[in-house]
Amino acid sequence: MTGAMCRWGFLSTAAIARKNWKAVQLCGNGRVSAVASRSVAKAQAFINECMAEVPQQQDVTAVGSYAELLEREDVDAIYIPLPTGLRKEWVLAAAKAGKHVLVEKPVANNLEDAQAMVDACSEAGVQFMDGVMFDHSKRLADIREVLKTESVIGKLRRISTHFSFSGDSSFQQSNIRTDSVLEPHGCLGDLGWYCIRMTLWAAGLQMPTHVTARTITPLQGKDSEGDVPGEFSAELLFPNGLSAAFYCSFLTSNQQTVLLSGSDGYLTIDDFVLPFYDAEAAWTEHEHVLDIDNCRWNFRKHSDRKAVHEYASGEPNSSEVNMVRTFGDCVTDKRLDASYAELTIKTQRILDACRRSDAAGGIQVEI
Repeated sequence: MTGAMCRWGFLSTAAIARKNWKAVQLCGNGRVSAVASRSVAKAQAFINECMAEVPQQQDVTAVGSYAELLEREDVDAIYIPLPTGLRKEWVLAAAKAGKHVLVEKPVANNLEDAQAMVDACSEAGVQFMDGVMFDHSKRLADIREVLKTESVIGKLRRISTHFSFSGDSSFQQSNIRTDSVLEPHGCLGDLGWYCIRMTLWAAGLQMPTHVTARTITPLQGKDSEGDVPGEFSAELLFPNGLSAAFYCSFLTSNQQTVLLSGSDGYLTIDDFVLPFYDAEAAWTEHEHVLDIDNCRWNFRKHSDRKAVHEYASGEPNSSEVNMVRTFGDCVTDKRLDASYAELTIKTQRILDACRRSDAAGGIQVEI
């Protein structure tokens, strides 16, 4: 790290921006220069509330339009937590203005739009990254080593992920995630994006060849033009016999689980997206044994809890802080990393294939 600072502009005052405000403050290589909303008053209220809990060393400017934020000379990088349906315009505009882009997920309405965003950033020579925080967790890196060496679970055969929460009637009627224009992918975009991303990491970033997917339960907000997936499941097939499944839902209680099954054992994670409130991020490795001797049948449990020293959030080594620090290093060191854009495109390709399968009645489609 050079010691230079990445100067951030927040384009929107969405709730998740508050978490990343703190992440920027803790990262050591960045600061928030300005926050834009549809009015100066709304931007200033956001700044005041964040400053009250997490004060920054320098003043932060409230800006009354997104376009004005992109024109500021004291902004190097733009964080864009706008709804999915609005993102493309502002990612393209940010790239055109020479600003680096950290964008929330799901990145785009479709693969064509996602590719246009990535290409615009590449052509402008700016960093592109989506906001999946667990990409930057030490836990993920350690688990990938376990899978790579095949030392614990053997050859990976099956990947299963589940991400859900139960939204109440108000959520189902009024939340933008049930609006087909603002968030057309519903739970598949909001939650399934993480399931797809974890599946890719577990599979060593290789792409599946086929997918079968369907909306189990649609939801439609009271002002929405159409419905969106409210409960969704998919089955993915990879080369060499590997398979995967995921389930995501706005109708099922809080669950963020991963099950990685191999020839010799399996590995489980109970909190793969938002780690449990703790100073460790844990997983469990299982190698159970079935002993059979005539009339004696004993299924012996062998489970080993492993963990990395990493706070759940809001500390210098938590995943969201690692994310903005890594992004900031790319900016200040002028060392762009195209692998993050590649990861986004792979995730979007699988999401699009899921939508195609669903629209066709759940038939198997080729990716």
